Amino acid sequence: MLKGAVNEIGGLRPELNRRTLLRGSAALAGAGLVAGASGRASADTATPGFVHGVASGDPLPDRVIIWTRITPSAAAQPGTGVGAPVALAWQVATDEGFETVVRSGAVTTGPDADHTVKVDVTGLRPGTSYYFRFTALGQISPVGRTRTAPAIDADLDRLRFGVVSCSNWEAGYFASYRHLAERDDLDAILHLGDYIYEYGRGEYGARNGPIRLHEPAHEIVSLADYRIRHAQYKTDPDLMALHAKVPFIATWDDHESADNSYNGGAENHDPATQGDWATRKASATRAYFEWMPVRVNGTGTDAALYRRFRYGSLAEISMLDLRTYRDEQAPSGAGWRKIDAPDRTIAGQTQMDWLTAGIVSSPTRWKLVGNPVMITPCVFPPLDTQTTAAITEMIGLPDAGIPFNTDQWDGYTADRRRLFDAITAAGVRNTVFLTGDIHTSWACDLPADAANYPGAGTVGTEFVVPSVTSPNIDDMLKVPPRTATIAAEEAFKSINRHVRYVELDSHGYGVFEVSRQAAQMDWFYVNDPVDRHGTARHAASYRVADGSQQAHPVGSPLDPAGHRPGVRA
Repeated sequence: MLKGAVNEIGGLRPELNRRTLLRGSAALAGAGLVAGASGRASADTATPGFVHGVASGDPLPDRVIIWTRITPSAAAQPGTGVGAPVALAWQVATDEGFETVVRSGAVTTGPDADHTVKVDVTGLRPGTSYYFRFTALGQISPVGRTRTAPAIDADLDRLRFGVVSCSNWEAGYFASYRHLAERDDLDAILHLGDYIYEYGRGEYGARNGPIRLHEPAHEIVSLADYRIRHAQYKTDPDLMALHAKVPFIATWDDHESADNSYNGGAENHDPATQGDWATRKASATRAYFEWMPVRVNGTGTDAALYRRFRYGSLAEISMLDLRTYRDEQAPSGAGWRKIDAPDRTIAGQTQMDWLTAGIVSSPTRWKLVGNPVMITPCVFPPLDTQTTAAITEMIGLPDAGIPFNTDQWDGYTADRRRLFDAITAAGVRNTVFLTGDIHTSWACDLPADAANYPGAGTVGTEFVVPSVTSPNIDDMLKVPPRTATIAAEEAFKSINRHVRYVELDSHGYGVFEVSRQAAQMDWFYVNDPVDRHGTARHAASYRVADGSQQAHPVGSPLDPAGHRPGVRA
């Protein structure tokens, strides 16, 4: 989500980015741990020990990553670069009491890794639940629970994932994480990006300002800054609980580094005051790899985050990185012509080849893509003259309508066309893109030709989950939810007929299931992101029958008791 940008003459920059996109949507709608004042979490982070909890991630059939951070002294806070090396022991057991320890070992960490620890535990059994813990300095960490992926040839009935994105500390509390942690039916959590936000204090909070304040106070730029910010988020009790309960499969979007980032810079990066972009990006990447339970492919400048996970014969998940290799976003005006240029890329050639080859050759029933930004083609609907004038004045929106958001795949149509054509040519069915980024909820068919939908057929479907806390349309308008935006939603669907569901107001999370018969996304919305004890309700569900390539509404959510990971139905 963007922070507003101003050009030399005091107007908004002409690029149609996510912040201007949400402004445009708002204009369309209008026309028709508890933190204290300092923002520090209530956990005593100055106390030596395991104050940032434990986590696990990237499950494979024989291995999983376990993570923690040890604070060796009051002075050795995240980002300080001080503190002695610490030797830790780790254990993995099949029972919570650790009577049956199946793997154990020792590891040493220090200030070079910000006293974080990641262990890629090998030699585990497929499709098995484990408990893990660390010990150091006479202390024992909280106990975490994790689970390996099933064997690659396992014949599964179903899988179920929690799906989240866009968790902004200053915009509220992470109740969505708490509600997911209370479930017992999830195989993993798919985090689709914007796990942290880089903004300084008060720059991007809730509708009436920040609910709790960021550390450090300024926009994060240096390695120390990114480490401190990651550490702050890891003190949120709801996030800590979810990390300790279920393994994460995560990717980044832009705010893990800087807003609207691309391969050579970012929307809100100023080299004159913030230094070289490559240095800032390297700092953000290093802190992310230290603080997140992710498995890195390659080393140094060749380290890559995109990777793939196999869940038996039922599903394969391709997690994308759509920031590191992309070209700069196309500007508005004459720049709109750039979006169709054949040499522009959102994924980079190597990752695009990897993604395409993986989808068309996958032997699994379902091909899932962890997709940080929307791939569905979408344009702004035609508006009445008054509304068009208002939006044109605000963001430079042409009267005839323009692509919804050129920070998404809409700004890189050649890459999308190549991918869609490859899927169609190979006759691949059951491709589902799972997406975050845009702070709102969508269920879409992916048309082979948007102008001839549905007659030209579809190449797959896309489900987009809302933000955990980051502002959306009703927040920007400062109006009650489900008032001003309903007409806008209907207008979007009327001109983009492949958009089956859109909801522009609510915050929350998704629960996604794949089975032999269908894929289904359930959307759950929290009552208010600024409510520390927020409740959640089921809002909508869409289902894609096996082989159908089209999403249809269903009236009931998935039964939480209907799936236990590793248990055949």
